[in-house]
Amino acid sequence: MKSHPEKIIIKNGISIYTEHFGQPEDPTILLIAGATVSLLYWDKEFCEKLSQQGFFVIRYDNRDVGKSTTGKPGSISYSMEDLADDAIHILDGYHIRQANIMGISLGGLIGQIVAIKYTERVGSLVLMSTGPWGTPDPNVPEMDKQIIDFQAKAMHVNWDDENATVKYMLESAHLMAGQKAVNYAKEEERVRADFHRSIHYRSMFNHALLQGGEVYYDRLNEIKSPTLIIHGSEDKIWHFGHTDKLLSEIKNSELLKLNGTGHELHDNDWDMIINRLNEFMK
Repeated sequence: MKSHPEKIIIKNGISIYTEHFGQPEDPTILLIAGATVSLLYWDKEFCEKLSQQGFFVIRYDNRDVGKSTTGKPGSISYSMEDLADDAIHILDGYHIRQANIMGISLGGLIGQIVAIKYTERVGSLVLMSTGPWGTPDPNVPEMDKQIIDFQAKAMHVNWDDENATVKYMLESAHLMAGQKAVNYAKEEERVRADFHRSIHYRSMFNHALLQGGEVYYDRLNEIKSPTLIIHGSEDKIWHFGHTDKLLSEIKNSELLKLNGTGHELHDNDWDMIINRLNEFMK
């Protein structure tokens, strides 16, 4: 498997593992992954396709995931704001003044904080499969109970056993999916790759303990960057209804609805997403 150029960004004793695609002189897209997933969630083919459109693409492991600084399972020493700062430290490490920020799920929440706190560093913002950073709309359904019940089973998994881990994570992928058929063989390959590349695989669940960043709550109207909201109609984690608040509160925003898509970056949607990103960012 061809590896991609990597760069380790070290700031304040925290090490963030990054990989990049394309030419550094092209407009940058910084991809921020969701909770508990590594940079592998941004499939390398997706990143390559993006870079072929004339973008310099950076993907990275958040703290406690993959090859970035990892703590002991069950404890956390950083906040949401620290994760937003990490994104900026990456841009600094690459000597990039301004980037397009694209975040999925938790990555979308981090992206909102980045866009409010570091306005001048964000050329455009892409929020995928996420909700508003702040008070949720009481009329929008919360996370599907099936998902909450399933996540409670994580404590009974032997996370040192590769096959037990794969079995649980594939069930999780099945629950996240919408109506489009998922390539579970490819998904299994990703889980196994993560199992072997992570400093401590189980530490990814520390993301469930995340707090902080409340100072940026309910400030979506301060986001000045043009914002593209991408959301699947069948998302069980962040209900599609959250897009209403994002669209109404972020002044310069537009929506790309993915019909039949769940809480996922589905390969059937790649071309539509990339074409829209190309139009939107250029």
